Amino acid sequence: MLKEAVMHINQHWLTSAVPIPSPNCDPRPDPQDISLLVIHCISLPPGEFGGDFISQLFCNRLDANAHPYFSEIHQLKVSAHLLIRRTGQIVQYVPFDQRAWHAGQSSYQGRARCNDFSIGIELEGIETTPYTDQQYQQLAEVIKLLLANYPSLSPQRITGHSDIAPERKTDPGESFNWQRLQGLLEVF
Repeated sequence: MLKEAVMHINQHWLTSAVPIPSPNCDPRPDPQDISLLVIHCISLPPGEFGGDFISQLFCNRLDANAHPYFSEIHQLKVSAHLLIRRTGQIVQYVPFDQRAWHAGQSSYQGRARCNDFSIGIELEGIETTPYTDQQYQQLAEVIKLLLANYPSLSPQRITGHSDIAPERKTDPGESFNWQRLQGLLEVF
């Protein structure tokens, strides 16, 4: 069970998160334009949970020989702002005022380059396995805090990776319960 921690944002870092700074980020074109939240999922190796491989990937330290799949992806330069593990633990890789490299080629409501104006949150998981209660709870708390701290964000501007890159991506997938998240946010 996770110890209850009060969440705050200090200099664009979530104080209750484990900070693991990624080099895979850069300045946003407009640091005030944080107006979209993108939910993703990731597991490394695919379908396996726990371990340090996601952090290694986001910090360019993934050993290509540690798993056959890693030889295909170890050279990628990617990151997200946050990872919410299945236990509910939160890891932060990129401060919110910086551009994380999570969306790739993408478009939202006709506007391209979603990394420029979005925050990316990875859920440890796969598209076909239900996410945990701890993940939904932590995700809702994080979103409430982001909405309170970044005025350009709104509950109507929360989307999945599959919605901004539909030809390339399927996450967070059929197992993500959008209604459940909405219900948790309605108490906000």
